[in-house]
Amino acid sequence: MESDKRLVFDAIPEKFDRWRVKYNGELFDSIVKTSGLGPGKSCLEIGPGTGQASDFAIHSGCDYLAIELGKHLADKMSEKYSGFPNFHIVNADFETYDFGGKKFDLIYSAAAIQWIKEDVAYRRVHELLKDGGVLAMCLMQSEYRSDNPELYDDIQKVYDKYFVTDQPYTQKFDYMKGSDYGLSFLGKSSFPGRREYNADEHNEYLGTHSTHIMLKEEYKEPFFNGVRDAVIKHGNKIVFNDQYVLYLYRK
Repeated sequence: MESDKRLVFDAIPEKFDRWRVKYNGELFDSIVKTSGLGPGKSCLEIGPGTGQASDFAIHSGCDYLAIELGKHLADKMSEKYSGFPNFHIVNADFETYDFGGKKFDLIYSAAAIQWIKEDVAYRRVHELLKDGGVLAMCLMQSEYRSDNPELYDDIQKVYDKYFVTDQPYTQKFDYMKGSDYGLSFLGKSSFPGRREYNADEHNEYLGTHSTHIMLKEEYKEPFFNGVRDAVIKHGNKIVFNDQYVLYLYRK
């Protein structure tokens, strides 16, 4: 039986925690402002990983619940946040978990909801939100070509030669389709960010991406060595220009 490829990150909880990107504070401020999140409010985070986008919600004092499919990721979340009395987590599948009639003022996801079937995700969110509740979905888009086109070209040569992967489980997910499922679209916002890595740091970061984790074994070493050599050749620095994108809906 084929393994559930949604669990691809669960094998690397410590590495995932260290290297996955935290989101933009202004983005979180926008979620709080729209949802009124704070004491007396409830929120559900779908697929928190190890908490890349969790601090703002937990520290707001709301009744926070996370649902995380990966056991090792859920254990890492518990290790980090179990000292907060408002923190709760279940190691379960959002698609099938019984929330026992509980409803939420805010449901949000940081680059996780697209791993769920689109119709299931939106229908379950609509079912679980209180009237007037908010759905917030955020993701990161990034590029490094504009900062150093020559480095980009050299890295692309490595991809062309060695990037042979068993594609992980992904769904085609349209962040603009919430209105088709009874939610009112409030808007899309974008917030800028910037990251800089040396060659070794960049390889560690790349190693937390689903497609790179799934590289065929015989291609892993030449791929990562090739990318590392390219970054070293261009001054041992790679700069990412990020955009943190936020989609907001209200029930």
